[in-house]
Amino acid sequence: MQNEARPKILVVDDNAQNRALAQATLEDEGYRVLLAASGEEGIAKFEAEAPDCILLDVRMPGMDGFAVCSRIRALPGGPDMPILFLTSSRDVDTFDRALRAGGDDFLTKPVRPTELVVRVQAALKLRRMSAELREHYELVRRQRDDLMRLQLQKERLTAFVVHDLKNPVNAMDLYAQLLLRDRELGTRARESAQRIRDEARSLLRLLLNLLDISKSEEGRLVPDRAEVDLEALVTEIVTVHHVAAQAAGVALRHSVEVPSIAADVDLLRRVIENLLENALRHAPEGSEVQITVTPDEGAVEIRVADAGSGVPLELREKIFERFVQVESSERVVSRTGRGLGLTFCKLAVEAHGGSVWVEEAKPGAVFCVRLPDEP
Repeated sequence: MQNEARPKILVVDDNAQNRALAQATLEDEGYRVLLAASGEEGIAKFEAEAPDCILLDVRMPGMDGFAVCSRIRALPGGPDMPILFLTSSRDVDTFDRALRAGGDDFLTKPVRPTELVVRVQAALKLRRMSAELREHYELVRRQRDDLMRLQLQKERLTAFVVHDLKNPVNAMDLYAQLLLRDRELGTRARESAQRIRDEARSLLRLLLNLLDISKSEEGRLVPDRAEVDLEALVTEIVTVHHVAAQAAGVALRHSVEVPSIAADVDLLRRVIENLLENALRHAPEGSEVQITVTPDEGAVEIRVADAGSGVPLELREKIFERFVQVESSERVVSRTGRGLGLTFCKLAVEAHGGSVWVEEAKPGAVFCVRLPDEP
């Protein structure tokens, strides 16, 4: 491709690493890339080089991306220039400001290289469209923007709900603990207080799952790795769930053959607890649930097995999606519990570089987690 025929992309970002990543990604696709480290430099490059598309960071010292976009729109050639905003602020207010400033698209950091290329290609194609096609595209884009705004509002609402509910749930757990410390408390009252505590912990885990699923969608679910004593962790989890298992008439068994692993202890605890609760929910009375931890060629495999109804082969991948119910011939089995537990497990395990799947137990199901032994 001759140099003159290659579309020119102007990247305006004060972060050198972001500029280098965008440059490498776009040059691999055959584009010419112009770089600017500030808003003022970006405007000067626009006037001197007449690029075909602009990638514009929102937060920059001095003139921010919104001001740069407004200035470019007022310059010759500016009104029709495709401008794609890049921002780490995934919120509806930033999105609306980007649209008001005249942005054509909105990408949140960290931007995946494939997504960046697709968005740039779409912007360049739009610039070449006829006026009639452009009108149709504007309609579709407005609909897309409305959907994006609803998604961002939903994420903000989720964050508010999780934040506001954590305090009362923690208070419920605290008061239940205070009751359990009362030595004069009767047996039935003690059992009720323990049940309240178990349900409060379960609800708190659900709230944290919601928060982490939102983080994963934004690329912000990053494990805080440390050395985890697996024997101590599994024993603690089994002890906490002993009362619930006893009430369901289910025996808990565990075997740990690996001393430790480098992992995020909070995420790993909630993965095992979600799988254990799922198993207890479906284990028949008089059966047992087994947790085993074994080494597996440079990795650690955690298996949680129950003797319940099992999971049909064709649904063993789909079960990790949100709010999925698995239907059997006898009854409807909600293997995802409240619809988010297994989704969280998949995202948390994959954030560690591992994998999760389901096997048949004959009878029942085995939920398997494989984590790399080293980060």
